[in-house]
Order: sequence, then C-alpha cells, then structure tokens
Amino acid sequence: MTDDWYARVSAVWASASEMADLDVLAAIDELVAERDPDDPAALFEAASARDYADLETEAEPLYRRAIDAGLDDATLPRAVIQLASTLRNLGRPEEAVRMLEQQLHEHPGDEWTGPTAAFLALALASRGDERDAASVALAALADYLPVYGNSVRAYAVELAARG
Repeated sequence: MTDDWYARVSAVWASASEMADLDVLAAIDELVAERDPDDPAALFEAASARDYADLETEAEPLYRRAIDAGLDDATLPRAVIQLASTLRNLGRPEEAVRMLEQQLHEHPGDEWTGPTAAFLALALASRGDERDAASVALAALADYLPVYGNSVRAYAVELAARG
C-alpha cells in the first residue's frame, strides 16, 4: 500500500504541468486523506501542493509539521529547501538564510548541496546581500564546470571577502 501511495503521488506530480494548480492541490489532498493526519510524508506532500498553488501561508505550517514529525533522510533536505523558499516568498529571507546555511553546514558535499546553495543565493539576494548571493551561486557552480572550476571557486571566495 505504501509503495502504491508513493507511486500515485509521483503520478500526480508527473502530470502537474498539464493540470490547473488547484486540480493538483485537490489530487494531492485526496491522496493525503488516505494517510494518518500526522504522517510526515503526507504532510510534506500537502505542503508541496499548497506551495505549487501559490498558497505559501498554508504551506508553511505543513512543512514545519512534516519536519517535526520526522521526515525520512531522503525527503528532509527537500522539505528544508521548500520551506526556506516559502519563507523567502513570504518576505522572511533572513529565516530562510539561516535554515539553508544550517543545512549546508550539516550536510556538506551531499547531493543537496547544489540545490541548497541555489536557494540560499536567492534568499541572500532577497535579503539585499547580492554580493554574497553571487558568491554562493558561483561557488556551487564551480563544482560543475569542466574547466575553470578552481578559478571560479577562488573568485567566489574573493567576492565574499570583499563584501
């Protein structure tokens, strides 16, 4: 049943671009209703659907409940990124910066480093720290450059130091 539930959730998200935002929300909510009200995965999906439908004020508490309920290690980084993005959209970039910096500190070099850095750069820019935002983005990008990676990384450090 659990694997089937995840497959059905994935199917909704796979077709989301072809659906109206509120239809995505309704489809996810229908699946969420099948689970325990405190199920972390269901809470995360409910939050994600509200985020998708531009209902950030409804998404925020659901993300927090999902994180507090004990999301699995594979989903937790996504929840932190998505909650931080929601906070930035709600005009609270400082809180988003703290969350994303903590995630980078606690999980350096994992597969979520790039996405976390991207959203940290956005939060820094929203906070008004464009130089730091550029530094974070360039440092993350440097890992993916086939050439000049070391130079870009050094320039990112130099840029941050000048800030």
